[in-house]
Amino acid sequence: MSWPTDSELISIKEAVAQMSGRDKGEVRVVVAPYRICPLGAHIDHQGGTVSAMTINKGILLGFVPSGDTQVQLRSAQFEGEVCFRVDEIQHPIGLANKNGASTPSPSKEKSIWGTYARGAVYALQTSKKNLKQGIVGYLSGSNGLDSSGLSSSAAVGVAYLLALENANELTVSPTENIEYDRLIENRYLGLRNGILDQSAILLSSYGCLTYMDCKTMDHELVQAPELEKPFKILLAFSGLRQALTTNPGYNLRVSECQEAAKVLLTASGNSELEPTLCNVEHAVYEAHKHELKPVLAKRAEHYFSENMRVIKGREAWASGNLEEFGKLISASGLSSIENYECGAEPLIQLYKILLKAPGVYGARFSGAGFRGCCLAFVDAEKAEAAASYVKDEYEKAQPEFAKNLNGGKPVLICEAGDAARVLL
Repeated sequence: MSWPTDSELISIKEAVAQMSGRDKGEVRVVVAPYRICPLGAHIDHQGGTVSAMTINKGILLGFVPSGDTQVQLRSAQFEGEVCFRVDEIQHPIGLANKNGASTPSPSKEKSIWGTYARGAVYALQTSKKNLKQGIVGYLSGSNGLDSSGLSSSAAVGVAYLLALENANELTVSPTENIEYDRLIENRYLGLRNGILDQSAILLSSYGCLTYMDCKTMDHELVQAPELEKPFKILLAFSGLRQALTTNPGYNLRVSECQEAAKVLLTASGNSELEPTLCNVEHAVYEAHKHELKPVLAKRAEHYFSENMRVIKGREAWASGNLEEFGKLISASGLSSIENYECGAEPLIQLYKILLKAPGVYGARFSGAGFRGCCLAFVDAEKAEAAASYVKDEYEKAQPEFAKNLNGGKPVLICEAGDAARVLL
C-alpha cells in the first residue's frame, strides 16, 4: 500500500510523543481512508443499493491512551487545542444539558474540527460503552482533501471511534461502528445522510468494490478479475468549499425523496410503511409515478434508475469491463444533475471536462454534489495526460476557482485503498 508512508507515520508519532511526553514507540496510529462512490449516489439515505471503495488518501490519528479521563487533541491542519473528558455527558449540538449549558455549535466552537471527537464520545455513551480513559492525539488529513466531497467527516468520526475504543480495550465490530458513526452525523450533528460513507471506510478491501444494501446492511466485496489495463482514480477539484451542515440542499432533497415515497406508498395502499423509497416496489413506482409532482418525480426517477445502475455496475466490475462500468458512472453523474438537481455550475463544467479527457472511462460528482470535487476512473497509462487536460481546461472555464486549488495541484491521481484500521 502506498499510504500511509513511513515518513508520514514517523512525523505523526513524533508529534504525539512531544504532546504526551511518551516514547514514540508507544504511539498507535488510526488509518481512516477517504472514500469514493462510483455508483449509488444520493440513495443510501433511502435504503438503496450502493457501491464504494476507499482511496490511498485520508485521515491519520496518532494517539496514546491518556491514563485518565482527559482527551487532548491537536491538528496538523487546524489551529487550537481540543480538551474535554470522556466522563462528561455529551449532548447533541444546540441542545441544552441538565445544567442549562449547551454543547458548543460548530459555528461558535473555536476548534470546530474537535466537534467530531465529542460526537464520537456521544455515540459511545449513547451505546452504553464504558469509557474510562481518554486519548492524547494528533490528527492529520491528506493535504487539500479535508473538504472535498470525499467523506472526510466520516473518516474523522471513524478515526476517533477506533482510537477511543482501542484505548479502552473495547471490542467493536465494523457493523457496530457504522451505526456509531451514523449516530455522530445523524443525531449529534443533525445531518440526514445515510450510511454509505462510514460503511465504505470500515468495510472496504483493497482491490474490491464494496457492494451494499443500505436497507438490510448486507454487503459484499466484489473482486475484479486481473485487468489487462490497470486503472487509476482521478480527483478533480472545483474550488467550491462549504460545510454540508450549512447547506440546506442536502436535507431538503432527503425530505423530497421521503415525500415521493409517501405519495407512492399511499397510492398503492401501503401508507403504513416507513416513507423511504426502498419500501416502494419498482412496479408500484412505474404504475403511480404520474401522480408525483415534477420535483418529486425527478427525485424518485434518480433513486430507481441509480439502483439499476448499481446492479449493472456490479456485474461490469465483476467481469472486468471497465468501459461499461465507466459509462454507468457517467450516467449516474448526469442523473445527479438532471434528476437529483445537485451540483453548482463549476462542478458541472468539471464533470463535462472529465468526460472529454483522454483515457477516462467515466466521471461523476463526489460526495453530496453541492461542493468539492469530481471523480473519474481512467486508464492508468493515460492518467497523467488526463490530469493535465483537466487542469488546463478547468483553468480556462473557472480561472478564479482554479488558481488557488490544492497548492497548484487541482487534479490528483489516486489508487484504491483499504479499510480503516489501527496500526500498533
